[in-house]
Amino acid sequence: MKNMIVGILVLLLVAVAGWVASNGGAYNGGEHGKVIANIGNMANAATQKIKEKDDRQKENDKLNALRDKAGNAGAFKVSRAYKSKCSSCHGVNGSGFQNGKPMMGPKLFGQTSDVIYKKLIEFKSGRKENVVMKGLLISLNEDDLKVFADEIGEFPARAEAAKQ
Repeated sequence: MKNMIVGILVLLLVAVAGWVASNGGAYNGGEHGKVIANIGNMANAATQKIKEKDDRQKENDKLNALRDKAGNAGAFKVSRAYKSKCSSCHGVNGSGFQNGKPMMGPKLFGQTSDVIYKKLIEFKSGRKENVVMKGLLISLNEDDLKVFADEIGEFPARAEAAKQ
C-alpha cells in the first residue's frame, strides 16, 4: 500500500514538473520576471560601482606615485647605508612619513647627532628594546653608529641646502 502511494506521488510530481517546464519555467514572465530583471540590473550597477572604484584606485595610485616622485625630487641626498638600513622605517628624509602616511619608525629629522648616537647605542646593547633595530645594528661597530648619527644630525642642514 505504501509503495502505491509513493508511486502515485512520484507520478504527480513528475506531471507538475512537466507542466511547469512546458509553460516556460518557474520564473519566466509576470512579477517573478520583473524580480529577476531587477536582480540583473542590480548586478550591473554593482559591477559599474566596482569599475568606478577601480578607476578611482588607479587615479589614487598615480597621484601617490607623483607625490612620492615630487617628494623624492625635493629630498636631499642620503648615503646608501641610510637608504638600505633606515629609510624603509624612518623615511628617505627621516621625517617618519611617506606619501603623507606615518611609517613604522619615528621621526629622526631635527634630532642632534649626539641624541641619535645615544639611542643607537641603547638599541644595540638592548637597553631599549626593538627587535628590528637590534637586528640592523648588531653587526655594526660604534664608529658605524657614529657615522649614521652624524648623517642624521645633518638632515636639517641638508634640507635647507636642497631648497636653495
